[in-house]
Amino acid sequence: MSNKSGQSDSLLLNIAFNIIIPTLILINLSTSEYLGTKLAVAVALAFPIIYGLKDFIMIKKLNAFSALGVISILLTGGISLLELNPIYIAIKEAAIPAIFGIATLVSLKTPYPLVKTFLYNDKVIQTKRISAIIKKNGSAEYLETCLTNASWIVACSFFLSSLLNYILAVSIITSQPGTVEFNEQLGTMTALSFPVIAIPAMLVLLGALFYLFRGIKKLTGLQLEEIIQHNDSK
Repeated sequence: MSNKSGQSDSLLLNIAFNIIIPTLILINLSTSEYLGTKLAVAVALAFPIIYGLKDFIMIKKLNAFSALGVISILLTGGISLLELNPIYIAIKEAAIPAIFGIATLVSLKTPYPLVKTFLYNDKVIQTKRISAIIKKNGSAEYLETCLTNASWIVACSFFLSSLLNYILAVSIITSQPGTVEFNEQLGTMTALSFPVIAIPAMLVLLGALFYLFRGIKKLTGLQLEEIIQHNDSK
């Protein structure tokens, strides 16, 4: 199987375990005839947790983003099962991406800015080739400026996601946890999270990537196809 095919399968599994299956369970199996409200929440949220654990076992490395994702799921389960005020769902939904945004900006003050994790890394860009040219023409300062500006754009994508998360949660989840209506609303929010939140945030993130590409092109004279990392495999 090719690398491209493997990535496609991974994306489909990600969407299935994190969005489709939990949504179907919450909307269709929350009544007393099936799982009931609490068991439906537990089963639905088990799927993204299992998928996250599978990734951890395969990669054998824990990263902050995966960890916060699991914490977010556990918080959703805790709020739902303890039947707390649904406003806590909205606060939690807004807090997770906001933490990423703040961490992105704070990391600019460290030797390891997170933008290098998101964008300027060997999986996306031919960093070794670019570094060699930068070292030769002495333009490291300009590159750092580009990375700083890209960091702000990345942070804005997280803050946009935070705002949209909050608006979506307060707009949809109006019922008290422990009810079939709440589970159905939680399922609806899960289903809408990708088109309403992930796509706009991804567009802003792509904007940061294209900004960085344009800066590197100006800095090195390389064309786009010479900047992007190629990982073709048979």
